[in-house]
Amino acid sequence: MKKDEVREFLMSRRAKVTPAQVGLPDLDDDRRVDGLRREEVAQLAGVSPEYYTRLERGNIRGASDSVLDAIARALQLNDLERAHLFDLAQDARSAPRSRSLALSDAVRPSVQRVLDNLAVPAIVFNPEHDIVAWNEGGRALYYPHFDTDDQPNIARFIFLDRRARSYYGDWEEARRMTAAMLRLYAGRDPLNAAITALIGELSTRSPLFRQDWARQEVYEHRSGEKTFNHPHLGPIRVTFDGFEMPGEEGLSIVTYSAEAGTADADRLALLPIWAESEQAATWTS
Repeated sequence: MKKDEVREFLMSRRAKVTPAQVGLPDLDDDRRVDGLRREEVAQLAGVSPEYYTRLERGNIRGASDSVLDAIARALQLNDLERAHLFDLAQDARSAPRSRSLALSDAVRPSVQRVLDNLAVPAIVFNPEHDIVAWNEGGRALYYPHFDTDDQPNIARFIFLDRRARSYYGDWEEARRMTAAMLRLYAGRDPLNAAITALIGELSTRSPLFRQDWARQEVYEHRSGEKTFNHPHLGPIRVTFDGFEMPGEEGLSIVTYSAEAGTADADRLALLPIWAESEQAATWTS
């Protein structure tokens, strides 16, 4: 664990909280920092300014859970940000981790059968954002990601493939969410060499990834809406729902649906038909 990860995360969260948000008077017209000062965070957390300064500089190894909780409250961290702070502290303590996100490249046959019998598009991805399993609708929805000689990888496509700019209805949001998810997974498993390598690759090859990574945001893919601009079927607005897979630690299945009777639902229903026609055209060409 690098001390600068702790420092940058705490500084970025401190900059987002104003004195007014935490009930502190702001009597200084010449405030030189965005958000709270270190001594104000220390006051809110009930620790000395010197101690909080040491923590923010990355010396978080000896911080107790109660202190971390107090800092999380002072900085108004949400649940994911609080968990990320605890992950960083756990890494610093060098204690054996109770879990590992080391993964195989495939799912159990029973999981694939479930995917194939779902009525909606679905994919399975790992913390490195490799798409490791899918059903026909899921592959059709993500088909540009499969147009590569390598393992289909959502993060590489979003940051390194120019088609992502038009394929994702809100590409900027997709970028930020992806960087934030990678930060969350990296905090959970800092010894995961595959995640470390992917972050290094994206940092080297994509200035926009470096920009989004610097935001210090964390995000978990649970539920929400997004739009895919399918070049053959048109824009498809979907609701996504993510589920952790029992017995497949680290893998998540994501399903995509749309409200019945809408044009989006009609286009989703056409995905397998389109995929079958594309496959047939490939076979006969």
